[in-house]
Amino acid sequence: MPDILADEFAFLGELVGDQPEAWDLAGLLPVDLLRKLGARGVLCAEVPASFGGLGLSSADNGALSAHVGALDSSLRSIMTSQGIAAFTVQRLGDREQRRRYLADLTGGQLAAVAFSEPEAGSDLSAMQTTITPDGDSVVVSGHKKWITGARYADLLLVLGRFGDDAAFVVVPASAPGVSIEPVPSPMGCRAAGHSDVRLDDVRLPASSVLGGGGQQLQLLFTTALTYGRMSVGWGCVGIIRACLNAATVHARTRQQGGVVLAEHQLVARHLAALLVAEQVATRACEHASRCWDANSAELVVAAVLAKHVAATQAAAAAATAVQVLASAGAQDGHVVARAYRDAKLMEIIEGSTEICELILARHALTVVPEPKC
Repeated sequence: MPDILADEFAFLGELVGDQPEAWDLAGLLPVDLLRKLGARGVLCAEVPASFGGLGLSSADNGALSAHVGALDSSLRSIMTSQGIAAFTVQRLGDREQRRRYLADLTGGQLAAVAFSEPEAGSDLSAMQTTITPDGDSVVVSGHKKWITGARYADLLLVLGRFGDDAAFVVVPASAPGVSIEPVPSPMGCRAAGHSDVRLDDVRLPASSVLGGGGQQLQLLFTTALTYGRMSVGWGCVGIIRACLNAATVHARTRQQGGVVLAEHQLVARHLAALLVAEQVATRACEHASRCWDANSAELVVAAVLAKHVAATQAAAAAATAVQVLASAGAQDGHVVARAYRDAKLMEIIEGSTEICELILARHALTVVPEPKC
């Protein structure tokens, strides 16, 4: 393990400790903790050191995301949002925008990325948010739904229609016309600050539009979503590892019929399934990170595969862990109870399981040759 990861793991251990259960029950993360992590560069760790980040590779950032995912999926969700925002600024922003916004994102300010709308989830072609040029300003109007981290955000990276094309615009959460309403009692990642965001004729300098705007919607969406899928995939590896740890510890100590649970073959089968899930998800994410770091043409599909495999394995693993722990893991806030709820959401966000399967099926049709007559 690189020294920088060992340092960050130790720092996270001290800062997070045993608080995730309380965060989950309260539905809140401490903002001062998020700002400390942000100022340290942990929330968007792939940002180059020249912009204040840690400059991690995708593989090392994946290990960091998995570590945080094992601690608390709500906190890892904030990492995903901040990471998407930073990556999007890096890819689409001009020199001044990169200098300005990346310094904000590695200096303690928090960001959320606003994609989905009431009638536009997996199908963003139905998106109705508009970014309208008006002299040296733009006016942003729309309604974004279930935006992770928006409750804590200083900056909102909003995707909207820009004439016949699309654009990302950076919107201060405090700007006139912005209203943020937390989602009440979300099923999973309860402390991740999921919120609905309304933008009522928000006027901003034209320089707030990344790269001047006018890009294809599919390009913008895919660019940002690929990072998000990588982060979610690695976070799901963390969920599985937390479930594997909790189940094996319990199975070694809990007795049933005069022997520890681990000696019962049906329970041992569950432990084997958890280990397999962890290994399968890890390998899929490692492959995607290698593609990312090599700038491979396979990256987009590899990221979809990693997210799909890791999320479905995490949902199954969490259910298995609850089965092993039984009532001991059925208490709200317990690590496997949190995993059970959180992992299900991972099968929905950043492209649902069904959307991932459609993408992978289309890929299969392009790579498998047709039989010759």
